[in-house]
Amino acid sequence: MAHTPKPEETFETIEPIGPRVLIRKDEDKKETKGGIQLPDNIEIPTITGRIVSVSAEVEMSDEFPLRQYDKVLFNPKGAIPVDFEGDNRLFVVDVENVVAVFRRS
Repeated sequence: MAHTPKPEETFETIEPIGPRVLIRKDEDKKETKGGIQLPDNIEIPTITGRIVSVSAEVEMSDEFPLRQYDKVLFNPKGAIPVDFEGDNRLFVVDVENVVAVFRRS
């Protein structure tokens, strides 16, 4: 009898299509560097995260300087949440909503 994998045993991958990237959002900050506690419902217009994967279009284009594992600042307004993990920190984001890439000099 063949073994049928349980849902928690199956492994899914997500590959963005078109000019998009998959980003794992950083943990929400609960406190500023100065020690001020932030309320849980604060709305921050841009957030940071790491690129988990890039679409083939982004990977092959010199127009988009985005690569896997880059830390980026992005606008979450157009980000599509991916209900892939319990903590819901994965988002498919159009490259136009990625506003900055953190680089070491």
